[in-house]
Amino acid sequence: MTDLDRLAAEKYVLLTTFRKDGRAVPTPVWAVRDGDALAVWTASDTGKVKRIRRNGRVTVAPCDVRGRPHGAAVPGRATVCDLVGTRRVRGLLKQKYRLLGRLGLLGSRLRRGESGTVGLRIVLEDRVGRASPG
Repeated sequence: MTDLDRLAAEKYVLLTTFRKDGRAVPTPVWAVRDGDALAVWTASDTGKVKRIRRNGRVTVAPCDVRGRPHGAAVPGRATVCDLVGTRRVRGLLKQKYRLLGRLGLLGSRLRRGESGTVGLRIVLEDRVGRASPG
């Protein structure tokens, strides 16, 4: 089983982004496989989106709802999805998380509007630092 398969099967993953000074900022998030990458969804105005726009370096690890990791972290590169990509991520999340996903996405859309959230696409790196083919 690849890192991508293992992480995509988790209910939550710990997405760690990095501040300018290098300090790690971990956040538990829902995750889903998006082709050869892992995709997550978040509010557009979060710190992680700002940090990813500045520097896409991240790590991803399996975790529980409270962010306690229970597996090894895998390095990757994250990018912020455009509107079409964000819609695709929302659809994938609805499929994986079923009713809970639909309710979460609906509540967020009612609070923030459609542009209030974005998808993040994470290409994992293999053990020698190259982008993994998936």
